[in-house]
Amino acid sequence: MNKNQMESETSTSEERGKDKDNDPKDLDMIEKKIIALARLKPKGISDKDLMNEMPKLQANQRAQTINKLLGKGYLDLYKHNGSLLYMLKDPSKTKIAKGSDNEEKIVYNIIEEAGNKGIWIRDIRTKSNLVLIQLNKILKKLENKKFIKAVKSVAANKKKVYMVYNLEPDRSITGGAWYQDQDFEAEFVEILNQQCLKFLEKKREDANKWDGGPLDARNIAFASSTEVLKFISDLGISKVKLTVADLEMILNTLIYDGKVEKSVSTDGTNMYRSIKPLLTSSGLLKAPCGVCPVMKNCCDIGDVTPTKCLYMKEWLEF
Repeated sequence: MNKNQMESETSTSEERGKDKDNDPKDLDMIEKKIIALARLKPKGISDKDLMNEMPKLQANQRAQTINKLLGKGYLDLYKHNGSLLYMLKDPSKTKIAKGSDNEEKIVYNIIEEAGNKGIWIRDIRTKSNLVLIQLNKILKKLENKKFIKAVKSVAANKKKVYMVYNLEPDRSITGGAWYQDQDFEAEFVEILNQQCLKFLEKKREDANKWDGGPLDARNIAFASSTEVLKFISDLGISKVKLTVADLEMILNTLIYDGKVEKSVSTDGTNMYRSIKPLLTSSGLLKAPCGVCPVMKNCCDIGDVTPTKCLYMKEWLEF
């Protein structure tokens, strides 16, 4: 073998060595190791951690792999006490990072920060500094990919808020059990009123038959909101799943009407008892405000106001 052949073979061997260092399969394996290490340390991994766990990994190859993972959206980079740390991203964030451009990521992050109360398109536009036409296109893309969803708010007619797709909207947005497609279910509320009162009246009638004394009879007549909820659930009259808080709102309207009284037990449980009203209730106590889930948003101006309330108008005309 002559000198030129030896030099050629040496050069080829070096090139093969370089190719092996940059082989995608090797890099993928290193990526997996780094991701596995990040899972073991959810608070973040440092370059020192990587050097301790993978001492044979060259500094340039480590930097190249980290940059690749950051670019793919698998890791987040942040500073802690002056040191750089790499933290594994949430899988849903990785998904959005993989299939989206920078503008989509910005819009998605703004919507994600809003949580289950959502965010108006005007606020997204202000925070993202995007023009309306471009923003509408991005929102449409994210909706089609099922990353986000638009939800109509009972607090503002014909307006939508955007939130992450898998979130359950806050009750202040949907109106809770008392609203269906932004319409207040007055008939449903009235049925619940009647059935709750019927249950408590039956308890009172049974208590009146008790011969253990008036004090015991009075105590027996009380029922907890959990008991009332079970009775309503067993009737099967509600298409939505009601909570104790929902039933207590209904029971509170009966208290305002003077048909029920409330007491608190020694363990803090709310107890309710049917009573015979001394006077007939005034029309004021039957105002829709008593069961309105967005009453706290009601004011003199804006979309939620008595002057624009259809239910208030119907009540006044009754």
